[in-house]
Amino acid sequence: MAKENRDKNKPDILLEIMEPAFSVCKLEDYSQIDPGQPFCFLGCTDEENSLVCPTERAPDNCTQRDDGWRCFRITGVLDFSLIGILARITKVLAHNEIGVFAISTYNTDYILTKSDQFDDAVTALLRAGYRFLKKDEKAQKGIR
Repeated sequence: MAKENRDKNKPDILLEIMEPAFSVCKLEDYSQIDPGQPFCFLGCTDEENSLVCPTERAPDNCTQRDDGWRCFRITGVLDFSLIGILARITKVLAHNEIGVFAISTYNTDYILTKSDQFDDAVTALLRAGYRFLKKDEKAQKGIR
């Protein structure tokens, strides 16, 4: 039996613009990183040590660094059983020729675009029916 779906043309996802500018970094090691700082996304594989962080906190031991990223996140905690939320958002952005860098955490997803495409990304998502959290809503909903 198929699950009942809401109208897929009317997303009920609330997005929040994150204020700092971000950098995507490749590091020699993590010796200059404080992982307790907000918005410190670390990735360690057999090929690299990566970091996404506010540009002002990018460390000196980057072997490569790409500045000029802006970010928004999906508000709230996403249940692991939810399907296609990030895919629908990135589809809207891809249709508008906007590249993304996505980060998933235990609670939610963060979507970064280059700064020069960020306003276009927000406009495209608004046209597609997404809503962005207003600063006064953030305090009312108790969102950090």
